[in-house]
Amino acid sequence: MVSTEVMPHESQAREALAWSRHHVDPALRAAIDTLPEDLRHIAGYHFGWWDEHGRPIEATGGKTMRSALVLLTAEAVGSTAQAAVPAAVAVELVHNFSLLHDDVIDADATRRHRPTAWSVFGVSAAILAGDALLSLATGVLADSGNPVALRGVRLLNTAVQGLIQGQIMDLAFEQRSDVDVAECQRMARNKTGVLLGAACELGALFGDAGGEQTEHLRDFGNELGLAFQHVDDLLGIWGESEHTGKPAYSDLRSHKKTLPVVFALNSDTSAGRELASGYHHDTPDSAPEPTNTAELVDRAGGRAWSRAQSDQLLDRALHHLHAAAPVARATELEALARLTTHRDH
Repeated sequence: MVSTEVMPHESQAREALAWSRHHVDPALRAAIDTLPEDLRHIAGYHFGWWDEHGRPIEATGGKTMRSALVLLTAEAVGSTAQAAVPAAVAVELVHNFSLLHDDVIDADATRRHRPTAWSVFGVSAAILAGDALLSLATGVLADSGNPVALRGVRLLNTAVQGLIQGQIMDLAFEQRSDVDVAECQRMARNKTGVLLGAACELGALFGDAGGEQTEHLRDFGNELGLAFQHVDDLLGIWGESEHTGKPAYSDLRSHKKTLPVVFALNSDTSAGRELASGYHHDTPDSAPEPTNTAELVDRAGGRAWSRAQSDQLLDRALHHLHAAAPVARATELEALARLTTHRDH
């Protein structure tokens, strides 16, 4: 999907992500260490710190983009990264709570090139580990000692409610044949956008920013979040498994109503109508080859539309970033936004 040439923004973004991990990882590990041993064991496996037997390994972790947004926005409003570390840890915990649950809901057997936690420890254990991370996230914020901690807890809880609403909508879409583009976009804004917006808002809040600046940074995250979901959905169809860590065509095999698919289904094109005739009604035994389904989505315009939407949303996100008039870290935040929307995993 993207060139293999390393662009300047990619190098800057990866440096920012590494810088963020340096600040967040020790506090994140310390938070996980407070969990009861069984839950700690599952959580550490999920984060890639050790194998299923608890032996330390060097596994590929997540992108940690959300926690990086917290720290960068805190510095962008004139504060320090250290002041926002509890907020960054809380956001990372919430994100991974959602991943543990999503893997169960979607029955995904792999994540980050490893067996998912539920496939190793069982469905119930993975769900409970996710619950533990969510509870831990609010505890980290509440115990931070920051005067805005209670506001931060409320903000994060609101984002979690939006995230869950997005997931509920996503599940409901699987049973429907009449999903339109607008409601699919609302689902994606809830499922992905609200947590990125909350990450930026928490960074501004812990950085003691003013109201207008905080709103612009939140909107930067919201727009970036929807762009991120467009790219995620494209990778769910056309991404290479060696990069994504998931099986090829995973979204199509499970008949998910992702953004490019919903656009294609509503395109009123011959390819869209052919896609609908199989996508809504086939059974696993009669389902067409996913390569054929992907071609129909492409021919119906879903791929090009989602790519264009991602670019437009990036432009809107950067407008809000510049309107926030950051005193620092504007270059890194823009680089991270560009990497987010032009990635292969």
